[in-house]
Amino acid sequence: MLAKRIIPCLDVKDGKTVKGINFVNFRDAGDPVELGASYSKQGADELVYLDITASHEGRKTFVDMVKRVAANVSIPFTVGGGINELTDVEKLLNAGADKVSINSSAIRNPDLINQIAQHFGSQVCVVAIDANYEENDWICYLNGGRIRTDKRLFSWAKEAQERGAGEILFTSMTHDGVKTGYANDALAQLSDMLKIPIIASGGAGSKNHFKDAFLQGKADAALAASVFHFGEINISELKDYLRKHDICVR
Repeated sequence: MLAKRIIPCLDVKDGKTVKGINFVNFRDAGDPVELGASYSKQGADELVYLDITASHEGRKTFVDMVKRVAANVSIPFTVGGGINELTDVEKLLNAGADKVSINSSAIRNPDLINQIAQHFGSQVCVVAIDANYEENDWICYLNGGRIRTDKRLFSWAKEAQERGAGEILFTSMTHDGVKTGYANDALAQLSDMLKIPIIASGGAGSKNHFKDAFLQGKADAALAASVFHFGEINISELKDYLRKHDICVR
């Protein structure tokens, strides 16, 4: 059985790490490079850095920060935000990122998934999906949850896989920041439907929530932000807890 991964997510705005509740009301949470290095020491498997202003304001992710992360952090990391074309991907990979995450740009131009997979390999391409549960369906959103689309979670995730995505990072906007647990029913459905790994995001508030994401949600990895940034959950303690529940972790 493949080990389940624990992935701290660092939302970066103006060079600082922030964490919102339901995508608004941002709180400052520290230096992204220092935080990344400390998570690496605690036993995180991977990191995700999202430039949360990049898509909205049309800015490119700061390549300089990626270089600093690569110099200070030994575990694989993914970078997202403002990636619209292959040259953006190339710059980030050259700066030291292991993978790129595309979200709004993939919905606007689904062919970008094919292009990244063909040029750099599927393992580089993470398709992030922000979806909110409303009117008995999971509706996909653009630009950090600001713009509703006509895409639906399950059909869009399947299309992303078919186009060459290596992983799906599914954030439940319904659960994001409120710490009541992940969207396990939707996660399990994605996991049953797709061959590629699913990363759970949105809703972590306790160690129990991670366990449920792996056992009920069948997720391959669990991503969280505030519980790590504000010291509520220590990663090595979380892994000990998961091992006690017979969940395979590194």
